[in-house]
Amino acid sequence: MSAQEEILSDGRFSCVARDPRFWEMPEKERKVKIDKRFRAMFHDKKFKLRYTVDKRGRPVNYTSTENLRKFYALSESDSDLSESDSKELMVKKKKKKKAKGREGDS
Repeated sequence: MSAQEEILSDGRFSCVARDPRFWEMPEKERKVKIDKRFRAMFHDKKFKLRYTVDKRGRPVNYTSTENLRKFYALSESDSDLSESDSKELMVKKKKKKKAKGREGDS
């Protein structure tokens, strides 16, 4: 018998398995839904920080953008908009790069 099963079979702790306060939170409810006004925080450079150590001083290699994606999600109607908007942004960036390249050739 594993330790978890042993604990649940113990009469003192049997209510833990049935009590909703101790259930794991569903994935849908875990993230905070935000609307399109705040979608810029996922790709704007102002919101991006690069961490080199965690709170205990151990070396890590991640950015604050990863944390934002972990805790926040765009609302259902806005997520469709954000995908199309991100595609439009990529097209605009490509056009700007091509325009700069042509100006440099002259």
